[in-house]
Amino acid sequence: MLSVNEKAYNIVKEMIANKEELNIDVIKLENGATVLDCGVNVPGSWEAGKLFTKICLGGLAEVSISPSPYESIVLPYVKVKTSHPAISTLGSQKAGWVVKVGKYFAMGSGPARALAKKPKKTYEEIGYEDNYNKAVLCLEASKLPNEEVAEYVAKECGVEVEDVYLLVAPTASLVGAIQISGRVVENGTYKMLEVLEFDVKKVVYASGLAPIAPIVGDDFTMMGVTNDMVLYGGVTQYYIKSDENDNIESLAKSLPSVASKDYGKPFLEVFKAADYDFYKIDKSMFAPAVVVVNDITKGKIYKSGKVNVDIIKKSIGLIEL
Repeated sequence: MLSVNEKAYNIVKEMIANKEELNIDVIKLENGATVLDCGVNVPGSWEAGKLFTKICLGGLAEVSISPSPYESIVLPYVKVKTSHPAISTLGSQKAGWVVKVGKYFAMGSGPARALAKKPKKTYEEIGYEDNYNKAVLCLEASKLPNEEVAEYVAKECGVEVEDVYLLVAPTASLVGAIQISGRVVENGTYKMLEVLEFDVKKVVYASGLAPIAPIVGDDFTMMGVTNDMVLYGGVTQYYIKSDENDNIESLAKSLPSVASKDYGKPFLEVFKAADYDFYKIDKSMFAPAVVVVNDITKGKIYKSGKVNVDIIKKSIGLIEL
C-alpha cells in the first residue's frame, strides 16, 4: 500500500538540501527530531509553499502556482490535482490533529496523522493505514515546537524521536497562505464524508484551484481571509465512480459553500456572529465555492456554486486606484 509518510519524507529531504534557496531554516532538536521552519523566523518562498502543500497531501498530488485565471481577481492561484483523493486529502492533508503539549498549540495535518490515526474514524471510513518508520507532520503555528512536542508526536506515531520531521508555517505567512488555499479539494471531500455522508472512496480523481491570500494582518485576521479564498474563490472538479443508488446530481447541488445557511459574508464576520465558536458555524459552509462533478459511471457532469468576487475583495480589503 502507498505510504504517505515515505513519499513526504522524500520531499522533506529535498527541502533540507535546498533550504537556502527555499528561504527556510532546518533545526535539529537535542533529541534528534528535525524542525523545518517555513515562516516563523524566516520568510519562506513560493516553492516552499508548493512543497509544504505537497507534503500535506502525502506526496500524492501535483501542486502548482499560477496567475489568476480570472481578470476580476488579482491574486495568484494554487492548483492541486490528485488521483488518490481520499488518501491524499482525508488520510493526510486534513487538519485532524490538535497538537497541544504544555503551552504549545498547533493544528497538525499531513502524513503523520496516518500513523497516529488522528482521528481513527477517518481511517476506518477511507480504509487506509500507514506503517512507515518516519513521521512527517505539518503544523500551522506561529511558534516552533520543542523537544517535548517531538517526543509526543513520536510516541503517538510509534516511531523513534529522531525519525520525526515537523514542518511549521504560521497562518500569516506566504507558505501558510499557500497551504491553506491548497486545501481546496480537501474541503470538498471533507464535506462529502462528514456532512453529506458520501463514500469518498468512490471519488477516483480530483482537482481544484483557489486564490492565495495576501498577507493582510495577524494570524487571526489571516485565518478569516485564508478561509474566504476557498469558500468564495475555490473551484473544484471531482470524478466519481457512482453506484446505481447514488444521486450524484443531489450531491453536486449540496456540495458548494453557497448551500450553507451561513453563506454570504466574509468568514470573520460569520465567526463573530457565532460568538467565535467554530462549532456554532454551519459545517456545510466549509466547502469550495464552485463544484463540478463528473459521474463517470453514468456519463453525466454537474456544476454548482459560484465564485463571489465581491466578498473576496471585501475580505482582503482591496483598494482599487
